[in-house]
Amino acid sequence: MVSQGTTTAPSPADAPGVVERGRPGAGERLRDGLERSWRPVALLLACFAAWWAVSAFKLVEEYLVPSPGATLRLMGDKWGYIWHHTWVTTYETLIGFALAVLIGVAAAVVMVYSATVERTLYPILLFAQVIPKIAIAPLFVVWLGFGIGPKIVVAVLIAFFPVVISMVAGLKAVDPEMLELSATMGASRLATFAKIRLPASLPHLFSGLKVAVTLAVTGAVVGEFVGANEGLGYVILQANGNLDTPMLFAGLLVMSAIGVVLFVVVEVAEKLLLPWHASRRGEAVTTTY
Repeated sequence: MVSQGTTTAPSPADAPGVVERGRPGAGERLRDGLERSWRPVALLLACFAAWWAVSAFKLVEEYLVPSPGATLRLMGDKWGYIWHHTWVTTYETLIGFALAVLIGVAAAVVMVYSATVERTLYPILLFAQVIPKIAIAPLFVVWLGFGIGPKIVVAVLIAFFPVVISMVAGLKAVDPEMLELSATMGASRLATFAKIRLPASLPHLFSGLKVAVTLAVTGAVVGEFVGANEGLGYVILQANGNLDTPMLFAGLLVMSAIGVVLFVVVEVAEKLLLPWHASRRGEAVTTTY
């Protein structure tokens, strides 16, 4: 019961032009998923059709562009060989990505809380980012040998920058009034970081993570180009030297698949961890303007 003189705040759904929708059922979610996925699937099929047409009509010599059938048959015949090298590259990518996230997030936090560190470190990070990694990868082979170390270092260097930039942007995007309120209520720096800054920065961070995880695959393969005896970079390099274009295309397809799968994993993690974000509430409230 509401007393006289007291007004109840209107619900956002009661605003003009706003329509509240119920929680979508399984059938609606399936339809939405199909609606979102059919276009990229159609584009992928169109690319395969164009690839098939180029090889079928002999527009390019087969030793330059093998047919999709030849490439898929080779992948089936040498699945064990390809799987071994795929696992090596995936392992290097995951380790490099994890280290890039840990180091990048820590560096971003320090830079946000210390203007001196930010002014000192930011130009160095920018300088390191513009250096072609393929040019300095041989140095890591000289320093660390031909093991897994150089591949992980290159993956970290390539994936590190997007993580730092996105995390810094997220930490700085916090509403100043929220920080003032937190300070007024006597919250410590750690509590303010855990309850306000970190949750607000997560959408920005995940945007950077989706970029970084695909770059980590590239970094691992670049490291394998320079010096390795296993991994997809090694497979591609050997196939190129032997003019084995079906194996070359197979390596490229698998490498692309790794990047797509890891991207999807990060996106699913974002949906699970950030259900409260505005981009995840689009199905609940829509506008009719």
